[in-house]
Amino acid sequence: MVLLGLLALAACSSDKSASDTTSASAATTAPSATTGSASTTSAASTTTGSVSTTSAASATTTGSVSTTAAATTTTAPPGPPPTAQLVQLTDVTEPTGTAVRPGDDRLFVTQRSGTITAFDADGSNPFTVLDISSMVTSNGEQGLLGLAFHPTEQLAYVDYTGTDGGNTHIDEFAILDNGTLDPSSRRAVLEIDQPYANHNGGQLLFGPDGYLYIGMGDGGGGGDPDRRALNTGQLLGKILRINPRAFGGQPYTIPPDNPFVGVAGARPEIWSFGLRNPWRFSFDPQTNDLWITDVGQDQWEEVDVAWADEGGGRGTNFGWSAFEGSHPFNADQPTQGAVGPFYEYPHPDGGCSISGGARYRGSAIPSLDGWFVYADYCAAEVRAVEVNGRSAGRNVVLGKLGGVSSVAAGPDGELYVTSVDNYSLYRIQAA
Repeated sequence: MVLLGLLALAACSSDKSASDTTSASAATTAPSATTGSASTTSAASTTTGSVSTTSAASATTTGSVSTTAAATTTTAPPGPPPTAQLVQLTDVTEPTGTAVRPGDDRLFVTQRSGTITAFDADGSNPFTVLDISSMVTSNGEQGLLGLAFHPTEQLAYVDYTGTDGGNTHIDEFAILDNGTLDPSSRRAVLEIDQPYANHNGGQLLFGPDGYLYIGMGDGGGGGDPDRRALNTGQLLGKILRINPRAFGGQPYTIPPDNPFVGVAGARPEIWSFGLRNPWRFSFDPQTNDLWITDVGQDQWEEVDVAWADEGGGRGTNFGWSAFEGSHPFNADQPTQGAVGPFYEYPHPDGGCSISGGARYRGSAIPSLDGWFVYADYCAAEVRAVEVNGRSAGRNVVLGKLGGVSSVAAGPDGELYVTSVDNYSLYRIQAA
């Protein structure tokens, strides 16, 4: 399979272990950690994708899953579909994702080995703000996976797999006056046991409500072998929502409106559940809707949406592992209340592991406004799907790029892309 023998990063779709309960093909894997240091010069190369338009998958209803996948026909808006190009800004070793800090015009890039580097918006002036590589296990899908800055305090939070067997750690660091994160200030916020080395999630993001949202995969092993994703007594296979500040002798507190507060046997940290590996998610800055790219198993990749006016994902069941996308998967799992994907695509189209993703709200490409931009690790394409109300419309290729680990908005509102194939940071610009 593609990239055979290299190490996985973004929780590839087809995985298999001795505990698998479904037939899964060999794991598609991502680049290893054996590269040189990052270059500090800005590159000038561009990659312009084709503008071939494909129709979205037709709407389906399987079992009791409610799916809002697009109809086969949509009314296209006036004018041609958007075009764009990927402009390489700089080299960066093993980039897993990006983050922005309120009031800071730099882009922060997390690197799998345990380093965080800040760049100017044009990719220049790299500045190391944290190096915790001695604390991080970075094999396969493990490593330093997420970063979020507190919206009002001089604090940052990181998500990484530790040297204690690869458990997930969420730690807090104070931000010094020079912009670096103070290693001596490290405070453990949350630790979650990981039964396998894959499906670690890793996304950290403060929501518009000021709380910290944490993406957790189902714990790994193919096919949700221990049936964790729909088990609200466990934190795996979920999006969590906490106040990460210490209070009353506790390392964090639970927002009182979390859906499972006071529910016997359930973990109150849970916000949404039924997810396989929500590797990356984002909030639409205009609507506050939560957009989630959930990596599939053998056949389907999906984009889920938690609409803000419907609770923003509060208590939402996204279906895994009763369903893969909108399609039945584990027959022994309950299907009641499952919400299907906004958009899904099959692996025969060349994909294997979705990397998202954000609605475009920048100013450089007006024709792209409101489209949801994502990539697939194996398909080597950055794509955009049209959002027609609550249905998916046209789908276009914006550029060709392999090994994409993230697509996210930068401090200027434009979208930035990281690639672990090219060890590079890109910006999406008008063609």
